[in-house]
Amino acid sequence: MAKESLKTIAQNKKAYHEYFVIESFEAGIELCGTEVKSIRQGRVNLKDAWCTIDRGELFVKGMHVNPYEQGNIFNKDPLRVRKLLMHRREIMRLLGQVKQDGYSLIPLSLYFKGSKVKLQLGLCKGKKLYDKRADMAAKTAKRDIERAVKERSR
Repeated sequence: MAKESLKTIAQNKKAYHEYFVIESFEAGIELCGTEVKSIRQGRVNLKDAWCTIDRGELFVKGMHVNPYEQGNIFNKDPLRVRKLLMHRREIMRLLGQVKQDGYSLIPLSLYFKGSKVKLQLGLCKGKKLYDKRADMAAKTAKRDIERAVKERSR
């Protein structure tokens, strides 16, 4: 069995700053032909995207896919709601966890797995301001330590 290649298209860096990622899942995404062509060019934005569960189905909202330049009447609305493809059992498990206080489903990255477009979905809990400050302080301290080690090794 050949190993499938993963080609990352877009990442939601804001999600890692705003949320604690508790668990991540992989989901397929229902797209039109011109959307896939636009995604292949990397013209997608996950920054303000979020996911909802409605009547046992999973949807991504706020994901912006720029219209394909060579597409004409076949281009869809860039901010349309797109259906995510997961097993019903997984969706129901996520629904139970999302109903808990403070949990939300946030798209983390979009990538090609073989020829299919996949979305990495994170079960996240929002960070408070002091959590963000602590993360930035730890990041700064780590960077300072790496600089000191690099200078000392010279």
